[in-house]
Amino acid sequence: MSNKDYYKTLGVDKKASDDEIKKAYRKLAMKYHPDHSKGDKAMEEKFKAISEAYAVLSDKEKRQQYDTFGSTDFQQRYSQEDIFKNFDFGNIFKEFGFGGMNFSSGGRGGTRFSFGGGDPFGNMGRHQAQAKGTDLVYELPLTYKEIAEGADKTISFQHKGRNESLSVKIPRGMIDGKKLRIAGKGEPSQFGGPTGDLYIQAKITTDPVFTSKEYDLFIDRQIKLSQSLLGATILIPTLGGKELSLKIPPGTKHKTKMRLNRRGLPHMKGNGKGDLYVTILVATPKKLTEEQKDLIRKLAEAGL
Repeated sequence: MSNKDYYKTLGVDKKASDDEIKKAYRKLAMKYHPDHSKGDKAMEEKFKAISEAYAVLSDKEKRQQYDTFGSTDFQQRYSQEDIFKNFDFGNIFKEFGFGGMNFSSGGRGGTRFSFGGGDPFGNMGRHQAQAKGTDLVYELPLTYKEIAEGADKTISFQHKGRNESLSVKIPRGMIDGKKLRIAGKGEPSQFGGPTGDLYIQAKITTDPVFTSKEYDLFIDRQIKLSQSLLGATILIPTLGGKELSLKIPPGTKHKTKMRLNRRGLPHMKGNGKGDLYVTILVATPKKLTEEQKDLIRKLAEAGL
C-alpha cells in the first residue's frame, strides 16, 4: 500500500488551518475538476487524489487519526469507502461555480459519492457527461414594504445567449440574501447534462427611515430634553403606513433602545415576525435663549 502524504497533495503545511486547507483544495479543484479535464486521465487521477486528501484533512476525526497513526496505518484503518462515506462535495462545488457531478442519486444537484465496494470515482467518465450546467444568481433590489407585503416583479437576464424576461412572485419575508430557485433557467451543461438553475437573491434597498438585521427593524427617534426628563408619548412609523404610540418614561436616557414586539419583518416561512427596535436620541440644544438659560439656572439651583 503506497504512502500518501495528503498535506503534500494539497500543498499545505501540517499545521494548516481548516480555511487554508479549503482554500488549497478550491484552487486545485478549479484546475483539475472533470469539467475542465476534457477526458484527460492524468487530470482525473489528480482530481481523485486531491479530493481524497481533502476528504481526510477537512474531517476533524479523520485528520487526527491520520496525524496520529501516519499514512500507512491510516489506510489500513480506512478504506476508500470509509474516507468518502457520507461526504458531500455538492456545496463546495456549487461555491466554485460547478453544477455538481452526480456520482449517485443522493440529493438533487449534489455530488454524493456512492460505493459498491469499488473505487468511488470509477464512474467518473460515465457521469461526467451528466454534469449540470452552472447556476446563475440574479440580485433583485427590494424595498422593506415589498419584503413585508410580497410583490410581483419582472426581471430581465441573459439565458442561453439571449435576453429573457421572467415574471416572479416574491413571497413575504424574503429578506436580504434569501433566494428563490427557478429550475432550468441557468447555463446549459457543456456535457449534455441538465441545465443549471436561476437563483433570485434579495437585496434590500437603502431606506431613509429603517435599517434591519435579519427580520428585526431598527429606527431612530429624536426627543427633546424636557421629554426625556418628564416623559412623553411619541408616534413611531411602521411599514404598513400606520403610526404607533410609544410611551417614553420619565428619565429616559440618550440612546435608550425600546422594543415593539412583532412589528418587524414577517418570516419567509411560518407566521413569525421580527421586532421593531426604537433608539431614543435626546436632543441637546447648541444654543439657548436668555429665557431658557434663566430656567436652566433655576433648575441648577433646585438641584438638577
